[in-house]
Amino acid sequence: MNYQTPRGTYDILPEDSLKWQETEQLIREVCRLYRYQEIRTPVFEDTKVFKRENDSSDMVNKEMYTFAMGEESYTLRPEGTAGVIRAFDQHKLFGNPDLPARLYYLGPMFRHERPQKGRQRQFTQFGVESIGAKSPEIDAEVIALGIDIIKRMGISSVKVCINTLGDDASRSAYRNALKEYFSPHIDELCGDCHRRLEQNPLRILDCKVDAENPILKDAPRLSDYLNEESREYFDRVLKMLDALDIEYEIDDRLVRGLDYYTHTVFEVKSTRPDSGAQSTIFAGGRYDHLVEYFGGPELSGMGFAIGLERLIALAEEEGWKPSRTSDAEVYIMSAGNVGTAPLEIAQKLRQDGIIADVNLLGRSMKAQFKSADRSQAPVIIIVGESELAENKVNVKNKKNDTQVTVGLDQLNETVKGILAE
Repeated sequence: MNYQTPRGTYDILPEDSLKWQETEQLIREVCRLYRYQEIRTPVFEDTKVFKRENDSSDMVNKEMYTFAMGEESYTLRPEGTAGVIRAFDQHKLFGNPDLPARLYYLGPMFRHERPQKGRQRQFTQFGVESIGAKSPEIDAEVIALGIDIIKRMGISSVKVCINTLGDDASRSAYRNALKEYFSPHIDELCGDCHRRLEQNPLRILDCKVDAENPILKDAPRLSDYLNEESREYFDRVLKMLDALDIEYEIDDRLVRGLDYYTHTVFEVKSTRPDSGAQSTIFAGGRYDHLVEYFGGPELSGMGFAIGLERLIALAEEEGWKPSRTSDAEVYIMSAGNVGTAPLEIAQKLRQDGIIADVNLLGRSMKAQFKSADRSQAPVIIIVGESELAENKVNVKNKKNDTQVTVGLDQLNETVKGILAE
């Protein structure tokens, strides 16, 4: 049987794993600077954690991997926010006197959708959630954290698109206006929009099928239905972004794909001409009712999510490469019957932070030299019988093609000196 990865999944092979490790390390370091702490939630939850009430999103209605165990229904997590808020409520993190809770997550998500470039059925997502307090300053800082990450990845061709959905009253007035506008034209829109009209007409504006339909382009503008409080909040967010020198474009058609957003929503997009339909790098917004939905108090949150597959691919397109390699720094060869000495030497070097490879297979000297060349090690240690009898080894510096004999008690320092050259 010739087994293959399931459609929409892939293997990360050793030659690619370093860039994933370095990206994850960079993300964790930026989160530490902003004082965000990691939270790890299960990869599956009760289905009701994700399928909430009258949710109109495609993720909930079309893309979830749901399975039954007896009378229970569980779903592989399609996004990170819901599980984080569930944990926030379950463990009463809202009792912390220093809200907001600054949390981040990093791990696999699952959505049953058509696999394409930058979009898989199992994908890795990083996200942040600032939960428990509401202010324009928090909104701006969350966006700044994401911008900081992509800049450190060498991604510069980007733009920030931002909008406000307003508070409950503003959004309710706008929903009513959209429903009244779209109802006479609903037969001219796709089948999903028929459902969206009843569940959440704002989602019609995000329809990919009818994106160029004049009916959508002529729809009422949300900005005409914002009350004064919502306008003032959004103006303060923009003022904070100005203070942080973050350029942005106001996109009054931006509504995002999940139903729980209120007030600020945003997308950070690639401006590269070859980015195509998958131009969004990361996106998110504010939510005012999720904490309450899961049984907690009335607290607001703000967050975003980044798909690491997309992030890494875009960084590589702009020339980013991981700074570390898995190449050996030292290769240890055996010349004659030297017993366990090569392995002992390798362990002492490793304990001193030096990447060491060692011949463990009794190969010929010719085969060992070939293996040393493939390892890319700039230092070769040759352990010979006569030298070892005097507690010495030969050290070859491949950088300048020189060789010296040194005592075992001086070996680590000699190797470090060569590596530092």
